[in-house]
Amino acid sequence: MTSTPTGPVPNAELLPTALEFLAEHPVVDGHNDLPWALREQVRYDLDRRDIAEDQSAHLHTDIARLRAGGVGAQFWSVYVRSDLGGDEAVSATLEQIDCVDQLLARYPADLAPAETADAMEKARTEGRIASLKGAEGGHSINNSLATLRALHALGVRYMTLTHNDNIAWADSATDTERLGGLSAFGREVVREMNRTGMLVDLSHVSAGTMRDALATSEAPVIFSHSSSRAVCDHPRNIPDDVLAQLPANGGVAMATFVPKFILPAAVEWTLRADENLRAHGHHHLDTGEEAMALHRAFEAAHPRPVATAATVADHLDHMREVAGVDHIGIGGDYDGTAFTPAGLEDVAGYPNLVAELLSRNWSTADLAKLTWGNAVRVLRDAEAVSRDLAARRGPSNATLEQLDG
Repeated sequence: MTSTPTGPVPNAELLPTALEFLAEHPVVDGHNDLPWALREQVRYDLDRRDIAEDQSAHLHTDIARLRAGGVGAQFWSVYVRSDLGGDEAVSATLEQIDCVDQLLARYPADLAPAETADAMEKARTEGRIASLKGAEGGHSINNSLATLRALHALGVRYMTLTHNDNIAWADSATDTERLGGLSAFGREVVREMNRTGMLVDLSHVSAGTMRDALATSEAPVIFSHSSSRAVCDHPRNIPDDVLAQLPANGGVAMATFVPKFILPAAVEWTLRADENLRAHGHHHLDTGEEAMALHRAFEAAHPRPVATAATVADHLDHMREVAGVDHIGIGGDYDGTAFTPAGLEDVAGYPNLVAELLSRNWSTADLAKLTWGNAVRVLRDAEAVSRDLAARRGPSNATLEQLDG
């Protein structure tokens, strides 16, 4: 799953400082698709993908590389593809949740279950990696607020409102706009997420959905893995007017590393590479061994524009300028993408990003907010809003049919 960078490592002289910094202020990463990779590659057979061992031939993630990368907390995505629907999507999401629970039970010395900001801090003091769950796509609740609450009870602490396709109550960034944002039921989903304490994640959603969710939410929102649309004009990224609303909302935008979302030259190349996969009978998001072999052959014939840690830093510089340093974070999307930037090939790469930011004169205080402080604060603030709302109103039993007709 990884490639070996060639040539000198940029900012190598700053790497010792970066590593020292991360020992004190580890990374909270907003999005890692390891559970889906385990589902697709080995159907959750953790003996075949034992992340206590080197898995660089198959995965972006294993424990040694998480440690090398200075990761202190990880939101594990319990994503299921958006072409799954109804009860099938719910069941697959439950299987993904179970996968994370199996990982936590198997590696207790390294991975600590965390459902609150306090638990994240406790794991940090214990030297363990705080492990949280994030659902990716509202199709996972099958238009049911009770199912939403059940996912929260199972430890899910954010839900991305859509994935790549529209759902009945929200528009996706990569589908044809149908609602213009959120429907009435979609706004009720946001309100119920606020009441339960589940973070509203606006990665993957349309700009209209972003704006409607910000207008509705009483709690801070997050973007678990999205970058700046001004720097790379891709619909998966965040427009400046939305970034500018984050200070009033209290939310956090976590920059992603996916080259096709951050490097303009990679956008067109990826469209052609994805079409090559589909022409050979594969889903364009497939990262299995056969699909990756097809990708490598395509790349050999058509050299890939390569993003770097500097590319990600360009996004973070802009996002800091527009939203402010209190409202940015990191969401790599490892094991959910076929390609990664040079220097950020896998979860061991975060020190290279910190070194790049140090070379741009980011202060230690600003970096500490980026890597750890902002993500912990946003969850803590959502918990406070939840306590207040739960004291004032009970669970919503509204249905899609009642609110949207």
